[in-house]
Amino acid sequence: ASRFQGVDYYGVSDLLTQEERMVRDTVRSWVEEKVLPVIARHYQEGTFPTDLVPEMASLGLFGATLPEAYGGAGMNSVAGGLIMQELERGDSALRSFASVQSSLVMFPIHAYGTEEQRRRYLPALARGERVGCYGLTEPDAGSDPGSMRTRALRRGGDWVLNGTKMWITNGTIADVAVVWAKTDEGIQGFLVDRGTPGLSAREIKGKLSLRASVTAELILENVAVPEANRLPGVKGLRGPLSCLTQARYGISWGAVGAAMACYEEALA
Repeated sequence: ASRFQGVDYYGVSDLLTQEERMVRDTVRSWVEEKVLPVIARHYQEGTFPTDLVPEMASLGLFGATLPEAYGGAGMNSVAGGLIMQELERGDSALRSFASVQSSLVMFPIHAYGTEEQRRRYLPALARGERVGCYGLTEPDAGSDPGSMRTRALRRGGDWVLNGTKMWITNGTIADVAVVWAKTDEGIQGFLVDRGTPGLSAREIKGKLSLRASVTAELILENVAVPEANRLPGVKGLRGPLSCLTQARYGISWGAVGAAMACYEEALA
């Protein structure tokens, strides 16, 4: 069991079910045992602890709220939030990795993908065998995705993507990128596999925050993506924004975890 108790002036723990408490305590103990001893070094060196990914997967932390049929754990939203709270108590980079994998990659494939796409990607992402990233933000379109410049044009049975994405978590280590692009029918999502010709990623170094997180620039130069890799279930801004809504829910739990860590540290 974890040594960390935290403070609970509002008696929030009493509102949790036994299962939710169990999820929290499991992640809490794991963070104590595996993350806290190594994270300062990773932060200083600007590296991500990739060796922890398989352990996070075996704990069921990726796509935890998705159905078990696709490798998820079928948890409720509170349990999913508690995972993010406890991960961020270890470090924001870990929560960020899990948020991207779960809310920004697995969620849109599950919500807007074909059955074939779900079967092809979700179990491998849940097992941590594949890593995902999310290509929305651009150098000239940060919080305003309506201004995005990345375009996808039909060419025979393919789509050809051109553009640049910025501040992409997991960008250089991802096996698949969920890339949003403007088309003649509105913004659409595409699953771009690592190694697709024309896709390149460059890690952004020298950050002063989220140092243990991999952050990259994605460059798409005439990247041909087959129609089978387009997410058919959504068109327009609702697609990418609904994913951000999922992620922000987890991020708000994460902020609580970060606050817990800061309070504990100051008190100690």
